[in-house]
Amino acid sequence: MFCMEAFLTSAALVALAEMGDKTQLLAMLLATRFRRPAPIILGIFCATIANHFPAALVGHSIAGVLTQPWFRYAVAASFILRAGWTLIPDSIDADAPLAAPSKAGVFMTTLIAFFLVEMGDKTQVATVALGAQFDNLLAVTAGTTFGMMAANIPAVLFGEALAKRVPMRALQIGAALLFLGLGLWMIASLQGWTP
Repeated sequence: MFCMEAFLTSAALVALAEMGDKTQLLAMLLATRFRRPAPIILGIFCATIANHFPAALVGHSIAGVLTQPWFRYAVAASFILRAGWTLIPDSIDADAPLAAPSKAGVFMTTLIAFFLVEMGDKTQVATVALGAQFDNLLAVTAGTTFGMMAANIPAVLFGEALAKRVPMRALQIGAALLFLGLGLWMIASLQGWTP
């Protein structure tokens, strides 16, 4: 059964955490270099599913094995630590070589580049923690993928104009507050402080 709480929480956390993240910067770079939004967006979508489904599965599997309160505290602490990590701005080298679209194609170039850059990224780590928090692998994967697309489709379509108009720092602070709030909420629920 699909859980809307898991979907909405996952989508909101990843969408906000993605603002100014290196994968969003990569999406802007790809859009600027290749100027073909459809294959770039499709490449980001496929790379996100290929990355986030196993991440959510790892989190879900760990949560199923480790049901002790100390593990739940560790997951809560990871959200609180991620709040701090979210405040650290990412950067990407705009001069870094990307495979030419004539050889690999825009879709394949995007798929590979986005998948590799997302490995170990804060949104992937967040997906592991969300998979551990919520007992719904489908909702977490769908939510994190939706959040990733909500942040990156505008980056691909509007690129540089969006970067100049959207206050990235305010969005990073909002994402950090969401991570902090989720971590504190988990601790409070473990202590029996929430209704």
